Amino acid sequence: MESEDILMKIEPSMRLAHFQTGIFAALNEKKEELLASGRKVYNLSVGTPDFPVAEHVRQALITAADDPEQYHYTLRDLPELTQAVQSYYRRRFHVELEADEILAVPGSQEGIAHIGMALCNPGDVVLLPNPGYPVFEVGAYLGGAELYFYDLKEENRYLPLLEEIPEDIARRAKYIMVSYPYNPVCAIAPPSFYEELIAFAEKHNILVVHDNAYSDIIYDGNYGGSFLEHAHAKEVGIEAFSLSKSFNLTGARVSFLIGNREIIKPLRLLRSQYDFGMFAPIQKAAIAALTGPLEGVKTQCLAYQARRDALCGGLRAIGWNVPDSQGTMFAWAPIPEGFASSQAFCMELMERTGVICTPGDAFGSQGEGYVRFALVLPVETIRELIEVIDASGILTR
Repeated sequence: MESEDILMKIEPSMRLAHFQTGIFAALNEKKEELLASGRKVYNLSVGTPDFPVAEHVRQALITAADDPEQYHYTLRDLPELTQAVQSYYRRRFHVELEADEILAVPGSQEGIAHIGMALCNPGDVVLLPNPGYPVFEVGAYLGGAELYFYDLKEENRYLPLLEEIPEDIARRAKYIMVSYPYNPVCAIAPPSFYEELIAFAEKHNILVVHDNAYSDIIYDGNYGGSFLEHAHAKEVGIEAFSLSKSFNLTGARVSFLIGNREIIKPLRLLRSQYDFGMFAPIQKAAIAALTGPLEGVKTQCLAYQARRDALCGGLRAIGWNVPDSQGTMFAWAPIPEGFASSQAFCMELMERTGVICTPGDAFGSQGEGYVRFALVLPVETIRELIEVIDASGILTR
């Protein structure tokens, strides 16, 4: 019998039907079509930093990778790495941490995806933001929890109205997911919000998970801090802290879950079942980043702000009322009038100008009517693409 006659029918897990990739596949297909036809493309859809890794961090990785003894299983976080996190949190956020309050994970995305699996049981509820970064939902769903989405609206500065969460939902909730500065809506939260959040968590016995990926990319002199800086925060929650955006280490996948040891403990147990530890040279690079000078991080933030000013200010100058991003390496823009949906606008913008952005509904129903731009091109290129958008007539059709 020929091999092509033996076709097994593979049925994927039913839980995978919950996840869709349609719009991203369509955007990529259109991008490839434009490139194949010789068109210039301005890709502002993916948040991958284009700044170089600091030389002292790169050299730490190179030196470690040149040592044959660094290629074994590590099995655990190096003590020096844990100490580096403690030192960084002390000097950056004035937060004291114990060793058992720190767990390294290969990227916040992976770490957050496993929180629901480590904490939730059927019948638990997880409170999730809408719009929300997709991985927030993944872990809760795979953990068997019921998903409750709280709305983030522009008129409330994209802060949740915690008092509007129904009492029966709050009573059953296992944890609430928050993140500021917040991707995709590019909002920041005042200290008073964290005080309100911690009081809400204490009242309803809800854990807090704060995704802190963008504390070093915050604009106009605002302070980018840590959830754990606030009184009683460590008693109710943890935060995910990433080196990806501050130190341009996206490919290295270096992040940490930090905070309440009773939350960290089941996460550590879960990881022990499938993980043999982070590659030692990557840990050495992380140590160099956390213990080294931070001036370059601050300079990079100013460069991101210049890009924000060029994009948001430039679009306003040609008639598109795009507010300034408050933080993150993104900008969040309402779609111009006359378009049926975020996806329709994205596809037409791409066709007419070569500018690629992400439709807001990819982040949930409250994202409809918006698009997200990543600040991943130099100021000169941003100015160029604004001229292209203006010349296309898409804003005056």
